Amino acid sequence: MFLAVVIGAGAGAGSVVFRWCIQAFTHLFSGHADYAATTGADNPHVPWLGRYVVLLAPVVGGLLYGPLVDRFAREARGHGVPEVMLAVAQRGGRISPKVAVVKTLASALTIGSGGSVGREGPIVQIGSALGSTLGRMTAATEGRMKLLVACGAAGGIAATFNAPLAGVFFAMELILGTFSAEAFGATVLASVTASVIGRAAFGDTAFLDLPDFHVAHLPQYGLFALLGVVAAMVGVGFSRFLYLVEDACDWLWRGPEWPRPAVGGLALGLVLLALPQMYGVGYPVLERATEGGYAIGFLLLLLVGKMLATSLTIGIGGSGGVFAPSLFIGAMLGAAYGIGVHDLLPGTAGAVGAYALVGMGAVFAGASRAPITAVVILFELTGEYSIILPLMLAIVLATATSRLLTRDTIYTLKLRRRGIDMEGPVRGARIGAQRVGAVMETLPSPLPSSMALTDAADLLRLSGHGALPVLDDAGKYVGVVTAQAVAEALAEQPDAAPARIGELAEPPAPVTVDQPLAQALHALLASAGTGVPVLDPAYGGPVGWLSHQSALRAVHDAAAHPTYG
Repeated sequence: MFLAVVIGAGAGAGSVVFRWCIQAFTHLFSGHADYAATTGADNPHVPWLGRYVVLLAPVVGGLLYGPLVDRFAREARGHGVPEVMLAVAQRGGRISPKVAVVKTLASALTIGSGGSVGREGPIVQIGSALGSTLGRMTAATEGRMKLLVACGAAGGIAATFNAPLAGVFFAMELILGTFSAEAFGATVLASVTASVIGRAAFGDTAFLDLPDFHVAHLPQYGLFALLGVVAAMVGVGFSRFLYLVEDACDWLWRGPEWPRPAVGGLALGLVLLALPQMYGVGYPVLERATEGGYAIGFLLLLLVGKMLATSLTIGIGGSGGVFAPSLFIGAMLGAAYGIGVHDLLPGTAGAVGAYALVGMGAVFAGASRAPITAVVILFELTGEYSIILPLMLAIVLATATSRLLTRDTIYTLKLRRRGIDMEGPVRGARIGAQRVGAVMETLPSPLPSSMALTDAADLLRLSGHGALPVLDDAGKYVGVVTAQAVAEALAEQPDAAPARIGELAEPPAPVTVDQPLAQALHALLASAGTGVPVLDPAYGGPVGWLSHQSALRAVHDAAAHPTYG
């Protein structure tokens, strides 16, 4: 708990320094506090350049941060969160301490010189690097190290966005990928500490100043639900487009990496010349969109422009986050959608700003599949509680739609493209890389779903497995029934217990013969019995049995024979 407070203080101080650096570099390169709000004004430092200053700013910025990243910390390139997720999942929470310094400078230079990215990815990586460094200094165990990394991420988000609750849920939902009382307590302490420091430096104000919204007509919920589905498709599309542009930049660039941001900065400068609203994070443009300050056509142009500008910034080697661009894209989509439905249903649609706000959360949820974080962070960033019900509805639908459309999120897709499976074994590891089909046991005799409960109880008692597969009358796999479920049914409701065993069968998480053992272990550990059936992916029926003993035997054999696999 003490370390969590220390890390929170460090992350809070780091976020203050980071934001000051962004402000300083933005003023240096553009001559304004936020160039996106000036729509093409001259830089008073070099007035003779006129509006063409945005053509050169990314080039000069790239000349500064390109060599810095290439020489000292290449992991500081990009949007940062995937690297932290990987460090926690497969590297014991170890992050190089120099990442904090390099990421601060590189991201501030990227955003200040016009890079159309956000500040949440960098601050997550900065805070996590601080947590990892303190963990190594105190010789923390691997579990504690991961928790300290999460504390750094929570503190960074909390301080930079004045959103302490969002910092906590971001750390648990995206960084740790799990919820526990210990993790919640530690991340809350870090988040609160960082928020106090952030509020002392920047004040306690909401991210957006919006009028009160309310749902006046029940049909509006249907409109918000449809927006959630559309936003999911836009969020997934943004993820795909981001890496498509990055692939194109990789294919086009054949030289050393250090000058790549400067050369690619010319392309980014052309986008900024056409749409100066894309300069930097773009919060003033976002706020104006929520107020209904743009027409539909221009909103859609800004949406596409942000996708292109952010993707170019990342593709040329810039450093910055994708959370703020997701909010920007969502606001443009929501505002355009709101204007459209208001024109079609003027007496029912309601305020355009409500759709912009819901679109922000739904696009982020569709891209990241972090619904709790999306709901909480939108509430904290706006202070707008009256829209919470449609916000929750749209975000949940966006998350579900995204899951149907793609396996990956905007964060995990970056890792999968590098051949890293967050659910599989560490790359190059022998232990856990075996296929389930090579280590599974013979399938125990399945129970017919029509078997009486008492007869099934006897067979379960004699089987020694604690669980058995169940097939219906046509021989189709139904699920697994456990001895515990049968015992509870007979003991707690003897008169109302199901007559047939099939009524108690439940399918566990699927394990197939071609899965890596490391991935199948998640399903095995979550199962109620001593094992799970192994399915043939061709027809979905059980062909073997993976027990704790067979998994341990495979791991032992791999450790004893290093050439295995």
